Amino acid sequence: MGSQELIAKLEQNIGSVYLGRRDRVRLLTTALIAGGHALIEDVPGVGKTVLAKALALSIDCAFRRIQFTPDLLPSDVTGVSVFNQQTGDFNFKRGPIFANVILADEINRTTPRTQSCLLEAMNDFQVTVDGVSHKLEPPFIVIATQNPFEFEGTYPLPENQLDRFMLRISLGYPGREEEKQVFRAQKLEHPIETLKPVMSTSDALALQGEARRVTVSESILDYLMAVVERTRSHPDLFVGASPRGGISLLRAAQAFALCEGRDYVLPDDVKLLAAPVLSHRIICRNRPVSESNSAEASRIIAGILELTPVPM
Repeated sequence: MGSQELIAKLEQNIGSVYLGRRDRVRLLTTALIAGGHALIEDVPGVGKTVLAKALALSIDCAFRRIQFTPDLLPSDVTGVSVFNQQTGDFNFKRGPIFANVILADEINRTTPRTQSCLLEAMNDFQVTVDGVSHKLEPPFIVIATQNPFEFEGTYPLPENQLDRFMLRISLGYPGREEEKQVFRAQKLEHPIETLKPVMSTSDALALQGEARRVTVSESILDYLMAVVERTRSHPDLFVGASPRGGISLLRAAQAFALCEGRDYVLPDDVKLLAAPVLSHRIICRNRPVSESNSAEASRIIAGILELTPVPM
């Protein structure tokens, strides 16, 4: 089966249960194929968990959902060494992080100490417990959800944690017809209960390898770097995008081009992905109290794109 057929089947399968905006499905598919992690950020009840679970269940892989709460400990996520009285040794009992797709539900409800246990896993694809490193099996993707407007009882993600997410996806409310379809689909049961996988882990790994081979010309690379560099000198930004942010934008553009059926990246790919990839990595100086940092950051990035010359 070709890559385009695989991607189409995956997105169609996800779209059969998540009836919201199809461009959001494409963004999450892009994160998977690019080998990155995704932060789905929006108000409760718009389908964040459904979208994440639909992707996980569409792949024949190990899936774990971790409900992040204030009393969750790092060992509850990574695992713990247990003493075996018969052998006199400590045996490592793996935590739920040892899976291919991790749904970190309401990630901002747990303490920074527990949030930080994901850093090594998301960056190095391994977990270190009691000085011993344990590799995570590929593909490995963390899909986290959070409500950006609820602050009581939450712990905002620090910048180093946000920087590990390749994409930040905001879903928004569905259109009238889409919402009507949701009501119809859930009369008897939730359609996600009967969702079947349409892709194997080897298929996902093959797509990730193919995405890395998508051509990025020198002019496109210069354009991408110019966008990233302008975030570092913009007067309304306190912190600009890091080199990791630029690499994430490059990888995401390659994966998006593959999803579009191309083996080369266009300037439009960079434009479309600039806000989802960079908005959560930059810090605004003077944003309105009533708005999230990402909302103001997205507007600033839109302005940067308008001022940056596009290669012909």
